[in-house]
Amino acid sequence: MRIAVNTRFLLKNRLEGIGLFTHEVVRRLVAQHPEHEFVFFFDRPFDPSFVFGKNVTPVVLFPPARHPFLFVWWFEWSVRQALKRYKIDVFLSPDNFLTLGTVVKTVLVTHDLAHVHYPQQVAFFQRLYYQFFTKKFNHRADQIVAVSEFTKADLVKQYGIAPAKIAVSGNGCRDLFQPLQPTDKQTIRKDFSEGNPYFYYIGAVHPRKNVHRLIAAFDQFKTTTGASHKLLIAGRFAWQAGEVRVAFEASEFQSDIRFLGYVADEDSARLMGAATALVYVSLFEGFGVPLLEAMHAEVPIVTSNVSSLPEVVGEAAILVNPTKVEEIAEAMRRISEDEHLCNKLVASGRVQRTKFNWQRATDVVYEGLLNG
Repeated sequence: MRIAVNTRFLLKNRLEGIGLFTHEVVRRLVAQHPEHEFVFFFDRPFDPSFVFGKNVTPVVLFPPARHPFLFVWWFEWSVRQALKRYKIDVFLSPDNFLTLGTVVKTVLVTHDLAHVHYPQQVAFFQRLYYQFFTKKFNHRADQIVAVSEFTKADLVKQYGIAPAKIAVSGNGCRDLFQPLQPTDKQTIRKDFSEGNPYFYYIGAVHPRKNVHRLIAAFDQFKTTTGASHKLLIAGRFAWQAGEVRVAFEASEFQSDIRFLGYVADEDSARLMGAATALVYVSLFEGFGVPLLEAMHAEVPIVTSNVSSLPEVVGEAAILVNPTKVEEIAEAMRRISEDEHLCNKLVASGRVQRTKFNWQRATDVVYEGLLNG
């Protein structure tokens, strides 16, 4: 079987979200199924490390697709022609988009429908693109893989997709995320937080991620407790991050807040493992991989009681209303003062994390490729 894969999110040192899912699932497919030929469609020059085996043919298709006008060009012309040229049997598109103008069997991975719930937090032309195409994509797909039961239910509710057409894969966690020894935690804290304990957030700095309320809650936590904790925020500033800047500028504890920008995988695992807790109070997620990473690092979690997040964490987190700053601050206080609670959350995480792994996700995708 000749399998084409949309690999435009395989970007060296920039594997986030969709790129990470693509990397972890597709490299397993290539290794575990040498009987199949894979054709990778990149939209720009690629790193050779992303050619995962001898059964992979990498192809760069013009143009670089990072704007809605170019999305249409890339998917509806370049990819469509390449599917014919390379005589593809099935097309795997793991990034929410696909090619409408093809008869080739297509498996689509849908990560979330955030644009439906928070349209104002999407750039204008992207919003128009999503509103016009996303429903068409999901109806056109022969098989849909959703990353959570929440996303599956959202597809059924918002677009009327038949539940039988949607399989749920979950996500997984890289082996980098492991519990750390106390001496290692001390070293990392010296490197990143002047030796102080800290709360950790990793993800895009974007209004939907609710970082502005996290900063406000941290201020409230510091004012109430007088604790020495820092707040470390890892991730790139995304479009429309002005609320975060406003919150930071209004903070009385600016010197205790660190914006780390994009951090390498190794540093991210170290930062997670040495944290007092992961505080991930997003307004909406299709899954929320950092939650799973925290469970593997055996770190307590504070997260939101909305969208897929309760499904992912089970009993391994304090759940809060993400719009209530005082709830977030109180959860941070409880984590910082109650060692028994922290141990209970970590123990629950050891159980909960077994429900999700990359091999399970790979198996679900492969089943879709065979039977979609």
